[in-house]
Amino acid sequence: MKKIPGARPPTPTELVRASDRISFLYVERGIVHRADSAITVTDSRGTIHVPSAQLACILFGPGCRVTHHAMMLLGDSGTTAVWVGENGVRFYAGGRGLARSTRLLEAQAKLVTNERNRLGVARAMYEMRFPDEDVSSLTMQQLRGREGARVRAIYRAESERTGVAWHRRDYRPDDFDASDEVNKALSAANSALYGVVHSMVVAVGCSPGLGFVHTGGDRAFVHDVADLYKAEITIPAAFDAVAEGVEDVPAYTRRVMRDRVYEQRLLERCIRDIRRLLLGDAEFGDIDDEWRDVLMLWDGAARVVAGGVNYSGSEVDFDNLPDEDPF
Repeated sequence: MKKIPGARPPTPTELVRASDRISFLYVERGIVHRADSAITVTDSRGTIHVPSAQLACILFGPGCRVTHHAMMLLGDSGTTAVWVGENGVRFYAGGRGLARSTRLLEAQAKLVTNERNRLGVARAMYEMRFPDEDVSSLTMQQLRGREGARVRAIYRAESERTGVAWHRRDYRPDDFDASDEVNKALSAANSALYGVVHSMVVAVGCSPGLGFVHTGGDRAFVHDVADLYKAEITIPAAFDAVAEGVEDVPAYTRRVMRDRVYEQRLLERCIRDIRRLLLGDAEFGDIDDEWRDVLMLWDGAARVVAGGVNYSGSEVDFDNLPDEDPF
């Protein structure tokens, strides 16, 4: 057999864990290429090298040109490539993550398709955001009412803290510049947060579209998880950015967000929170299965058998099958 040219892609165990990576890199009006094991970004100011294996998510904005070799490296590194619009406020496409197991995806699907379990996860999400409230008996309608009141109070508190005037959330998807400065900052901060959370959701093998509170959109679960951190990260970051009085508020907000994501160890927290929500405390500590290259065959009920085995012949000992795929 002819040898396949090129370097062998690394296995997940050879890469930097998703929770230990740099959060995100936003690129616009530049050329993204590859030099050895680094991504290069070239624009009018010169060229920089970025270690792709340490990057969780790269956001490609308008004016970007990406080479085939760059995408090969990003794919091999498990770096989520996301194509976004001007100022990062539109999402167009994303890529494959690190996980090789469907353990979390199956747990997510099982929970979201059972009304009682789905409500339990929604309550758990609210408790993570507002731990001082007892929501164990609240309906979804009551949860939405509580959330709306708490978020409005957070906006007012941030306005008083920073001295930035606040009227209401006014995001216009078709006219970004029509909003006031604080609303533009909030949109920029949230778009960066969505990119980071999306990369973590994909990295652990979950479906971005199977949401518990949000539903119907292809990033419903991304919005669910991102909402866990807005009160702590994006809302304060947006008000702080506007309070600085800079000329380019969206760009400065993204830089503030990058620092806050690092300081708050958001990547690590995000993966931990997703696993706790979907697996519960009983299975929370066992993380190895998500990163193993294992392909099994369903055997009915909750049973599985090894793949890569011919089960049609009499030579197969069905009572002593291997636990894992031998190939």
